[in-house]
Amino acid sequence: MPSRRLTDFLLFAAVFTMSFEKLYWNVAGKISLSEVLAILFVGAYVLRRLARADDDTLPRTSGIILVFFAAFLLVYLIGFYNLETTQGLTQFGKGMGKFVLHFAFLAAAVDYLARSSERLYWRLLAWFCLGVAANAAYGLIQLAAAQAGHNLDASLIQPITGHSSQINIYGAVGGSNVYRVDGLTPDPNHLGIALVVPLLVLGPIYLRLEPRHRLKLPLALLLAGLLGVELATLSRSGLLGLGVGFLVLLIPYRRLLLSRAMLLPLAIVAVAVAYEIHRRPHFFHTVITSRLQRGGRSTQIHFQIYDFIPQVLHQHPFFGLGFNNFSVYYQFVTGKTNWGPHSFYVALMVETGLVGTALFGVFLWYLFRRLQVSRAIGRALAAARDPVAARVRPLAWGLTAALVGTLAANAFYLTMTFFYFYAFVLLVLAVPVVFGRRLQATG
Repeated sequence: MPSRRLTDFLLFAAVFTMSFEKLYWNVAGKISLSEVLAILFVGAYVLRRLARADDDTLPRTSGIILVFFAAFLLVYLIGFYNLETTQGLTQFGKGMGKFVLHFAFLAAAVDYLARSSERLYWRLLAWFCLGVAANAAYGLIQLAAAQAGHNLDASLIQPITGHSSQINIYGAVGGSNVYRVDGLTPDPNHLGIALVVPLLVLGPIYLRLEPRHRLKLPLALLLAGLLGVELATLSRSGLLGLGVGFLVLLIPYRRLLLSRAMLLPLAIVAVAVAYEIHRRPHFFHTVITSRLQRGGRSTQIHFQIYDFIPQVLHQHPFFGLGFNNFSVYYQFVTGKTNWGPHSFYVALMVETGLVGTALFGVFLWYLFRRLQVSRAIGRALAAARDPVAARVRPLAWGLTAALVGTLAANAFYLTMTFFYFYAFVLLVLAVPVVFGRRLQATG
C-alpha cells in the first residue's frame, strides 16, 4: 500500500502542475505531466482504499460527483451517434479520456480530503496557487529572455518534451516586438484566466490576516506579482474575469478593499506600470489602444463564433454534434484548422446540445450551493467564536468570486475544460466536507 506521504506528494504535485500545459508528450496521444501525476495519485488512492476493505463508505459529495459523471457520460454517449467522420471519432476519444480522468481525480481527491486533516486542505490550496505563481514567474523570466533575444522555451521546455514553443508575439511597434506573457501555457489568455483564481481566492484571505501575521507581506508581494503578470498577458478575457470577480468581493469586503492593506499590492503594481509607460510611452499607448479596439478581426471572430450555435442546434438540438467535435465542424464549414470555439459556452451548446447545456447548468448550480454552504459554515464558526472562521469565510467568498470570474472569462475563451479548472472545483467542493467536521464538533 502506498504511504500517506507518497499519496500526499502525488496530490500536491498534480495540482501544482495543472496549469503547466506546455509540459506534455505525444505518447499514444497527448498526455501532460499533470495528467501523469493525477493518474498516479488516483492509483495510489485506489490501492489505499483496497487495503482498507472494512471501510466502504464514501462522502456524499464524492457520490454526487459520480452521479454527475454518469449523467455527463450518458449525454456524451448519446451524442456519439451524431458523429459523421473518422476525425470526429478521434476527437471524441481524446475528449472522453480527459473527461474520465478529470472526474476520477475529482471524486478520489474529495474522498481523500474527507479522510484528512484541515491542514492538508490548506496545503493543497497553497500548492495550487504556488503552481500558478510558478507559471507566472516563468513567464516573467521568459519575457526578459525574449527581450534579450533568447527563446527560453527552446532551452528548457523543448529538451524535456521534444516539441518547440516560444513566447507569444502580439505584433511589433517601431521595430520592437510586443510580447504577451504566456508562461507554461500555449496561449497568454490561458495564463490570464488561470491567474484569476489565485488572485480572487488569496485576496480576501490576505485582507483578513492580522496586521503582524507572518504571511501578510509575502501575500501582498505575491498578489502584486500575479496582478503584474495578469497585465503582461494582455488578456482581455483574464481582465474581464478579474473585474467581475472583484465586483462579487465588493459585497462582503467593500470597506477592506479601500484599506491600506489593499493599497499596498496595488501601489507596487502601479509604480511598476507607471515606470514602464514613462520609459516607452508611444509603445504602450499603441499596444493599449490596440487591445481596447472592439472592431478588430480577432474580436469579430470571437463574436461570430456564437453564430454556430443556432446552425448546429437546427441539426442536432438535443445532444449536439458530438463531444469535443467543434473543431471538426469548424474546419468543415470554414476550411480553417487553427481555430477552436474560443468560448466554453459555444463549445458546450454545439457539442452537447440543449440537454448537455442544461446538465452543466445543474452542475454549476451544485457548485454554487456548496459555496453557499461554505459561507454558512464560516458564519456559524464565527458565531461559535472559532478562530478558523477568519480563514474559512474569506476563503468561501474568494472561491465564489473566482468561480463567477472564471465563468465570465470563458464567454470568449475556453479554459473550463482544462485540468486546472477541475483542481479549482476540488477546492470548492472540499470546503464543506473538510470544515463541516469542525462545525459538527463545535455543535
